[in-house]
Amino acid sequence: MSTAEIYAEAKDQMDSTQWDKAIPFLEKLESRAAGTTLAQQAEIDKAYAQYKTGEPAQAIATLDRFIKLHPASPALDYAMYLKGSVNFNDDLGLFSSVTRQDLTERDQKAAKESFESYKELVTRFPDSRYSEDARLRMNYIVSALAQYEVHVARYYYKRGAYLAAINRAQVALNDYRNVPALEEALYLVYKSYDALGMVKLRDDAHRVLETNYPQSDFLLRGGRPVNDPWWKVW
Repeated sequence: MSTAEIYAEAKDQMDSTQWDKAIPFLEKLESRAAGTTLAQQAEIDKAYAQYKTGEPAQAIATLDRFIKLHPASPALDYAMYLKGSVNFNDDLGLFSSVTRQDLTERDQKAAKESFESYKELVTRFPDSRYSEDARLRMNYIVSALAQYEVHVARYYYKRGAYLAAINRAQVALNDYRNVPALEEALYLVYKSYDALGMVKLRDDAHRVLETNYPQSDFLLRGGRPVNDPWWKVW
């Protein structure tokens, strides 16, 4: 088979979502067309196929190799975007739409790695066709990371570990700006100081919460309204 025939076969498999069957053809094309733009395309397609077959670690390894070996490739911005998206979706989880579990309740390693990939993309290629979506996803990840700290603080508070709750809520308050999670972080600090009987610190936290969120549902009702989760934006 010629390189064109190999790629045509691989594309047919991908078009019919037979990702696992496409990968061997793409690997053969990488070898046969080494040093050409067609080989680069095959490598990118292979990473995407690996991602679609549920092998995110292999997809990331393929993309890391591509980024290292082809720093001048016209597809470099897409490789960075795809790397961020593999981690983003891996962290979000296959069953989140069913369980309504958001990514703040899971390990944040993939989210942080996703953020770094998107950050590199928008820094190096601010005008890339993929940068606008990357920026939106970065904003979402930052909100999720802050909410993760609040999730842990809430866990401690419910179990009576008030100092631990304060410390974890303070991480969100110190490390993040202009994200929805800060409202609940302040509320947990206020409630934890109240539970500890630390009146001055309680009143200080209450004053900051009231100043920044005068219509806070946490102050008015002791919690967020029962609606769709804050994180369900995709």
